[in-house]
Amino acid sequence: MTVSYETILFEKENGVATITLNRPQALNAFIPQMNKEVLEALKNGERDDAVRCLVITGAGRAFCAGQDLKGRTPEQKGSLGASLREKYNPMIRQIRQMEKIVVAAVNGVAAGAGCNLALSCDLRVASEEAKFIQSFVRVGLAPDSGGSFILPRLVGLSKAMELLLLGEPVEAQEARRIGLVAKVFPAADFVQAAKEIAERIAHAPRGIGLIKRAVNHAVLPGVESDLEYEAYLQEIAGRSADYDEGVRAFLEKRTPVFTGK
Repeated sequence: MTVSYETILFEKENGVATITLNRPQALNAFIPQMNKEVLEALKNGERDDAVRCLVITGAGRAFCAGQDLKGRTPEQKGSLGASLREKYNPMIRQIRQMEKIVVAAVNGVAAGAGCNLALSCDLRVASEEAKFIQSFVRVGLAPDSGGSFILPRLVGLSKAMELLLLGEPVEAQEARRIGLVAKVFPAADFVQAAKEIAERIAHAPRGIGLIKRAVNHAVLPGVESDLEYEAYLQEIAGRSADYDEGVRAFLEKRTPVFTGK
């Protein structure tokens, strides 16, 4: 069964609900409508007793490039803290709070909030063409969408700081080595391999949901407060001259000149 949305594809089959971010012309970057629709689809999958596993993936050559910065220029950026609280944090909260397992099938570049959307999932599998980029530093921002909380728990403090401070891309095989992803598959086999993993989870015993609850209780009990703190910090970053310069440089396809202001 396929449900029609404007910015995503949503399909249910054999116990798996698949959410495909569907703005390939913009590398599946988020706009408010896509935030809204992803959250709706996650809730739809949670309510459906026939769904045992959810998958998030991307159309085209990208998983998700994060926020679409064309809507976040200095002239129209608004409150970045409010944007996180209203649009991004509810998605991350929904993924972490629901008992059903959510798999990120990372088919291409996952940057910024798109990277952290993948990290918030319970399991990540990647195409050999995938790349993970903590790109916030490139536009003068702090990490958001739970990244500052989850990333160090996946790769350790030192490696997390390296990725956050330098903003360098992590190729798929390196991502597997450091613990960002569980498995990497050839691009030609990726869709089928991810489907098989999701269906395996969908037909596992109910105990897998209890595994998620146990891990949340033991390792991720503070994610809610961290999401709020990230929003607080992003509000500060969004008011900086460096953020304005970072966005202008990104849109003009040039290297930003930051002044620390």
